[in-house]
Amino acid sequence: MFGADDLYQEIIMDHNRSPRNYGSMDNPTVELEGFNPLCGDQIKVFVLLDEDKIVDIVFDGIGCAISKSSASIMTVELKGKTISDAQAIFDAFRLMITGKDLDDDTLDVLGDVEVLGGITKYPARIKCASLAWHTVNSALTGDAISDVVTTE
Repeated sequence: MFGADDLYQEIIMDHNRSPRNYGSMDNPTVELEGFNPLCGDQIKVFVLLDEDKIVDIVFDGIGCAISKSSASIMTVELKGKTISDAQAIFDAFRLMITGKDLDDDTLDVLGDVEVLGGITKYPARIKCASLAWHTVNSALTGDAISDVVTTE
């Protein structure tokens, strides 16, 4: 029987095979690189803002299937959102992948990002899944303390 875990795995593999919003951008409002030294994932996120709205978001880089899929899903979910909505989604994502119990409101905020929840079964892959998220969050909030965000 085909279960929810199988569906989630298929969605993740589809985003790895055909990543959405993959490439670079001329003249982004913000851009930032991310690096996961544990796995070797490298990503660069480009964001075009119109005031506080994410008009466009793309990513480029190399990484494992989880890293690339997570970045792809993230860009689909964040495009068109405000910075505060993106922050709420990031916060909910962080709670989810660290295994916290989520209430219905938090699940609603996650939307399709919830397919990444199965990553909690593989603790070594959490940093792979969170790299793009931490990178874009640092880019949007200006919290990056260097030119490259790391998972360490």
